[in-house]
Amino acid sequence: MNLTTLQKISIQILARQTPKYKRYLYSKIDFTSKLIGIKGARGTGKSTILLQYAKSLDLPTSKILYLSCDHPAMSGVSLYEVAESFYARGGKLLIIDEIHKSPNFSSELKAIYDVVDLQVIFSGSSALQIEHESGDLSRRAVIHTLGVLSLREFCELETQKTFKSFTLDEILANHEDIAADIMKEIRPLEQFANYCQYGSYPFFQESLIDYPTKLLEVINVTIDSDLCGIYNIDPSKLDKLKKIIYMLCSSKPYEVNISKLSSAVGASWPTLQKYLERMDAGSLIHIVRGGVGMRAVNRPDKLLLDNPNLFTVLCANSDIGAIRESFFVSQVGLSHQVHYHDKGDFIVNDTLICEVGGASKDDSQLKGQKGYVIADDIEIGFDNKIPLWLMGFLY
Repeated sequence: MNLTTLQKISIQILARQTPKYKRYLYSKIDFTSKLIGIKGARGTGKSTILLQYAKSLDLPTSKILYLSCDHPAMSGVSLYEVAESFYARGGKLLIIDEIHKSPNFSSELKAIYDVVDLQVIFSGSSALQIEHESGDLSRRAVIHTLGVLSLREFCELETQKTFKSFTLDEILANHEDIAADIMKEIRPLEQFANYCQYGSYPFFQESLIDYPTKLLEVINVTIDSDLCGIYNIDPSKLDKLKKIIYMLCSSKPYEVNISKLSSAVGASWPTLQKYLERMDAGSLIHIVRGGVGMRAVNRPDKLLLDNPNLFTVLCANSDIGAIRESFFVSQVGLSHQVHYHDKGDFIVNDTLICEVGGASKDDSQLKGQKGYVIADDIEIGFDNKIPLWLMGFLY
């Protein structure tokens, strides 16, 4: 292990220009913690947050070491040995990006935390097996999850204006007034349509022409590298995961036939279930399970692509209902429990029944239950009918 080489690479990384725009998570992190983790899908801006924090400090570059575990120089390198050596030379902050590429990262992080007086901030795939290691790391590390861009963040990036985020309770209680205020600044349906095409990942700002190619690369690297490495999936089986994604593209959310999916993918139901769980962990799909009492209903879990942009790059004929529901789950599901329900499309936090649909959707499907219609193609709602786009202002 050559610390001098790693410090040279670190200096090059820290010298990069970083975006001025800070994602919603930046202000929610308590950066005084000694060990902080950020997990999330590829391309959502985890590395940017690490760099923004490093540059916010009044520290000389020599006191900060930025390691990217997918760099060839990190092959076979012990994180603990690097940390110990860096601390001995006066180091203060150790940043570790793509930590899932480092074998035994969990035990090494624990050793660093317990022995070396450094602040450590790390990032990794949303499929990072911290859940499996949580008994060991939970007392030490504070783990944050970075979601895809919210519609609110997308509007800020597109218009250079600032928009407030709202709690779900605030939106349910005051949605007419909130929507009216936002409409003074933007045309929400125009922004929502653009968001569904290309607004889920911050790299849309680099080039709209290249956006589909970059997004396909995110999908492929997530499957071929991240999920394959984290879960030791046989590389010959990776095409099955891609086939699942393509099949979900044009299906209506309730029309995913498990036996049809099993035979098309060429995998037994238990194996298919395992693949689905891993793709959900890797932020490629959402598995929406049945809510209270729904286990008795003979229906598989609802399967949706992770966000609307995946439909754009993967599907020739996307199902509009699936796109709407994917948006709803990606925005609401980040901070709330979302299950499907037999008297509406979803139940949020086991109490709020929500029916998602187009402008003409009414509350007849709620079957007399108290609930909300979350409607697309309307700028402003009334009573229990709320615009779908407004769910993009939760974070």
